[in-house]
Amino acid sequence: MKKFLVLLLALCLAAPALAEEKKDPLANWKPKFDPSGAKYTYILSNISHPVIEGVAVGYNIRDAVWEKTGGQIYVDYRPLAQLGGEKDVISKLKLGAVHGMLSSSVAAANVADRLGIVNLPYVIDTFDKLDTFRNDPELWQPFADGAQQQGVLVADVTGYGPYGWATTTPVKSLADAKQINFRIAQAPVNTDAYKAWGLKFTVMPWPDVPQALQTGVITGLDHTAIVCNITKKFTIAKSFTELNYAQGLFVHLVNKRWLNKLPEELRKTFLDVIHEESTKTRQLTRQQHDVQVAKAKEAGVEFIQLSAEEIAELKKLAEPVLDKWSEKIGADYLAKVRAKLGS
Repeated sequence: MKKFLVLLLALCLAAPALAEEKKDPLANWKPKFDPSGAKYTYILSNISHPVIEGVAVGYNIRDAVWEKTGGQIYVDYRPLAQLGGEKDVISKLKLGAVHGMLSSSVAAANVADRLGIVNLPYVIDTFDKLDTFRNDPELWQPFADGAQQQGVLVADVTGYGPYGWATTTPVKSLADAKQINFRIAQAPVNTDAYKAWGLKFTVMPWPDVPQALQTGVITGLDHTAIVCNITKKFTIAKSFTELNYAQGLFVHLVNKRWLNKLPEELRKTFLDVIHEESTKTRQLTRQQHDVQVAKAKEAGVEFIQLSAEEIAELKKLAEPVLDKWSEKIGADYLAKVRAKLGS
């Protein structure tokens, strides 16, 4: 009986912890309506957490589409890689098993070469240039149509801030950077850039990063301050070099077969909502960047800027990468984007 009582007490003490472990991380984003009556369901995927504004947009789109279509379209949003990693979801998107995807810009080039333009070093590298790119039809439309042959439309973009280096030791020069083993995404543009820069890198899926960083397998991350602070990477990598060589984006990809099944009026409303909510979110991302950088600095993270000479060297070394990708993206198109953005 005594053993039974001890076991019962242990279970009672453990119950709150078990309940906490099973707590739904997306509980705060549950819909406040019953989607069961929708005529159309749009399954939308993303790998990240909606605490990032560029990810939360999926829920904002869900609610606004529901309201503006009178409950005819339900956006079934699945962040946190519920539907798999990005490469798997891209395959599902092309097949139509998934209808939409907020793809990271680093992965988007795996859908179509032209989409790689947003991740080329020092082309669309600031918030202002991104807004110009998105709002100029001459620049935007070729990008939006860039994956048409794959049966995919680019509806819009949101973001997660400018890229830099989060490192376990300060990187104040290219010489310092050569001592770092950087984790980069599974993306062709990034691989080409790091080879051109002559830096050591490891291509690694995002879920493997925490352990690799803790054990010293990698000593740096190619990512943004927003993501590094929110996901606690700065607890180990306490320095951040602000390269600002590209804007981290979520590219909203839509399966065209699914889209074309919608009646014309609903299709227009659906795309209009995506545009409206994405525009709002890009502004929120600017604010989130400032907030997260301030919080990181308060927590003791050192923010570093390379000298103008070092940045010029990075740009010079990256030119062969731009030349290579111009053949894939379209030389005239890339030249027009660079000229209009002053890149």
